[in-house]
Amino acid sequence: MKKDRAGFWFGKNVLVTGINGFIGGNLAKGLLENGANVFGLIRNAAHDTFLYYEKLDSRITLIEGEITDKDLLTRIVSEEQINAVFHLAAQVEVGVGLTNPYLTFETNTRGTWCLMEAIRCCPQTIEAVVVASTDKAYGSYPADRMPYKEDYPLLPQYPYDVSKACGDMIARTYANEIYKLPVVVTRFCNIFGPGQLNFSALIPDAARACLGYGKFVPRGSGRQIRDFIFVGDVVDLYLRIGENLARNANSLRGRVYNAGTNQPRAVRDVLETVFRLTGRRADFNAVLEMMKGRETVGEIECQYMDYELVNRDFGWAPQHSFDSGVALTIEWFKGYLAHKHGA
Repeated sequence: MKKDRAGFWFGKNVLVTGINGFIGGNLAKGLLENGANVFGLIRNAAHDTFLYYEKLDSRITLIEGEITDKDLLTRIVSEEQINAVFHLAAQVEVGVGLTNPYLTFETNTRGTWCLMEAIRCCPQTIEAVVVASTDKAYGSYPADRMPYKEDYPLLPQYPYDVSKACGDMIARTYANEIYKLPVVVTRFCNIFGPGQLNFSALIPDAARACLGYGKFVPRGSGRQIRDFIFVGDVVDLYLRIGENLARNANSLRGRVYNAGTNQPRAVRDVLETVFRLTGRRADFNAVLEMMKGRETVGEIECQYMDYELVNRDFGWAPQHSFDSGVALTIEWFKGYLAHKHGA
């Protein structure tokens, strides 16, 4: 992570919800490298995370609590004189959304309005609020409508997708002419990289298996089209958006920004890359055989993004190719899995 924005972020009080997650931990690392004072809302004391593995916890003020606790959130924003908020806390599992929609709506939808209300009640020090939505909020569009554009109507169907779309719209409500909070919403494609310890996710699951710590079992045909972006590029973009929003709130508040690589690939091609870069390409044919006839329930067939608008407004473009990002991810997992399993 380059420190080219250290001048802006140095000494800023920044709240990251979902800081113990994969993206939150990486963002916290980037903020610390740029001199920010980082505060993190943490739901539980799980230590098998990027945040703790990278020993970032000792450099952060961690506050235990629920994203749906509006009074707690209000106290944090007020007492810690928060300047910027990155709202990443979410129930991110599509499968959990299908089996437990209540939990998903509570976390992703109610959690968002509780945070927005806390900020509305104590806006004095707030300069930027960046809310993470998702490409899933758009719902299913035909392949000839790809890549998603920021002005497409949100047409979600499944609980996770709906919960994020609702949070997305709620956040933008607080940027309107009534409340005028400096809110920007981001809708990014699939993010991967070091610290993604959700092994129901495609790349971590495949990497773990290829490194000899499990068996990869495909959950679908592998024909779904997706876009994958490296977490280091995402952190860079978040910092750019946060800084620009703080400097130009009147012109940017309420905006939505997509980000992807505009290089969509089939899930089976993603898997082939992981197997190839781990030296297990010969084993990939067996995975292809297992994929035959498998169907995935509750998944959109084709989704991908471009980065036209963020490139125009923030000069951002992905700096990591897919192969280089996967290679960096595999190297991180080698160290992490060896440490975890005592090798």
